[in-house]
Amino acid sequence: MTRPALAATREELAALLTPARSAGRSVGLVPTMGALHAGHTALMHTARAEVGDGPVVVSVFVNPLQFGPGQDLDRYPRTMEADLALCAAAGVDVVFAPSVGEVYPGGVGAPGVTVEPGPLATILEGASRPGHFRGVLTVVAKLFGLVDPDLAVFGQKDYQQLALIRRMVTDLCLGVEVVGAETVREPDGLALSSRNRYLDPGQRQQAAVLSQALRAAQDATPAGPEAVLKAAWAELDGEPEVEVDYLAVTATDLSELPDVVLPGTEGRAMVAARIGTTRLIDNLPLTFVGTT
Repeated sequence: MTRPALAATREELAALLTPARSAGRSVGLVPTMGALHAGHTALMHTARAEVGDGPVVVSVFVNPLQFGPGQDLDRYPRTMEADLALCAAAGVDVVFAPSVGEVYPGGVGAPGVTVEPGPLATILEGASRPGHFRGVLTVVAKLFGLVDPDLAVFGQKDYQQLALIRRMVTDLCLGVEVVGAETVREPDGLALSSRNRYLDPGQRQQAAVLSQALRAAQDATPAGPEAVLKAAWAELDGEPEVEVDYLAVTATDLSELPDVVLPGTEGRAMVAARIGTTRLIDNLPLTFVGTT
C-alpha cells in the first residue's frame, strides 16, 4: 500500500501532476473536507474507474467560506493521518491539503471575487444556510483552477450541491466532467456522513428515521406526490426528538413538480433534520406512476 504524495501548495501540486499531463493521462479530483469514511472511498474508486491509469487527486480542505455564524467550523473533525491512510488504501495518487491562505490569498473575510450561485441556492439547504452555496461554489471553482481536473466526483447525498456544481460548470464553461456517485449507507440505511460521529448511541438510532422516511416516500409514489409527503411525515413524526428542518418532494432539477404528474416523471425526496446539535441531510430518487 503506497502512501499518496502530499501537496500543500499550488507549486507542489503542479509538480506532482505535470508528468501525467505530459503523458496525456486524465486527472480525476475528489473534493473533500476530510474526516474521510467509506462514502469517500466509493468516490475515490469511481474516480479511479473514470481516469484509468491517470492520477486521482483527493483534496482535503475545511472551507471556512461555506460555514455561517454559529455553525460547526471549529468542531468539524480534522483527521489528516487517518485520511491519508484511507487514501492510501483506496489507491489515491495525490492528496492536496492546502492552508486557508493558499486557497484564499487575500483572506476569507476580505472583499474579493466569489461565485454567485443564483436562485437554486435560495431553497432547501440555501434557505436554511444563507451564503453556504456561495462558499461551496467558490471553493470548488478554486479547486478546479488549482487541480485542473478532467473530471470531478461528488456524492449524491449532497444532491443540491451536486446540482449547483453542474450548473456552475455549464454556465461558466469550466470544461470539467462532473460525476455524481451513489450515496453509501449504513446497514440500517443511514447515509454515511462525517457528522455522524457527533451522534451518541441514542441519537444514532433516531437518525435512521431519515432514510426510513425517504424509503416510505419511494413506496408511496404510485399514489402521487401528496401521498409521498404524507408517508414520509408519518415516519418522521414517530421520532419526536428529530427536529425536521425541511421535507420536500421536487423534480430532479429541484424545481416544483408540475400540477399534472405524468407516468414516468422523475423526482427527488429531500430531507434535513437536526438530532441534538447535529444536522443531517439525505435524499432519494422518485419515479411516479402518474397522477393529477
